[in-house]
Amino acid sequence: MSAAAEVKIDPMHQFQIESLGGSVLDGTPFHFTNSALWMLIVLGSILLFMWGGMKRDLVPGRWQAAVESVTGFISGMALTNIGPEGRKYTPWIFTVFIFILFSNLMGMMPFGIVDAAHPFTVTSQFTVTGVLAVISFSIVLIVGFWKHGLHFFSLFVPHGTPGPLLPLIVPIELISFMVRPFSLALRLFVAMIAGHILVHVFGYFIVNGINSGTPMGYGISLISFIFIAGVNALELLVCAIQAYVFALLTSLYINDAVHLH
Repeated sequence: MSAAAEVKIDPMHQFQIESLGGSVLDGTPFHFTNSALWMLIVLGSILLFMWGGMKRDLVPGRWQAAVESVTGFISGMALTNIGPEGRKYTPWIFTVFIFILFSNLMGMMPFGIVDAAHPFTVTSQFTVTGVLAVISFSIVLIVGFWKHGLHFFSLFVPHGTPGPLLPLIVPIELISFMVRPFSLALRLFVAMIAGHILVHVFGYFIVNGINSGTPMGYGISLISFIFIAGVNALELLVCAIQAYVFALLTSLYINDAVHLH
């Protein structure tokens, strides 16, 4: 059997949650996993990033300017989409944005050259994106019923809808509202997992092409390398876009609950 034939493609292995063990948790139903480890790494990176921007220098340095630009961007998003009341919800919108952004970027880091430090993208797990989406949706429901009571259900009756069409329009509006957390979580989950699978598969093409020792194999490896470079550049863009989209939709959904638009 050739060396190329021995290389097996398993692009889903990178998403497998594995227990890292630890005597502290022995005998308990709890496990410290690679997902938990990388979530702690993400949170530590966020704390470090924010700590560097907590300075109040009259002439801000690059670090402080970066933090202020991110916080100003999210604050502007909340005020634009929700209005003056958006200040109340800026902390949560900023939290989901910065957590998703850092989680996506940390999963792209080239730590895989050391097998024990293989990066794990926590946003590639539907349980993580689902929890974020459920929290956002819960805020929408709590705000809606707290501010408007049962009048919140008027959100499902578009203005100007003819009476005979209400039995048809109201269920459609209700279903579209209820699928919001699912679509919010699924969009981020699919975007992260798809790009990582592409990179993984074409990475194996490079290895198999080189191991083949043939001109065609080298050509395939070169094409695959160029493709991976392009996909990685696109993935970096997707990391930021998905964080932005999640935060933007969260602010728009909160706006619906606040203003019943």
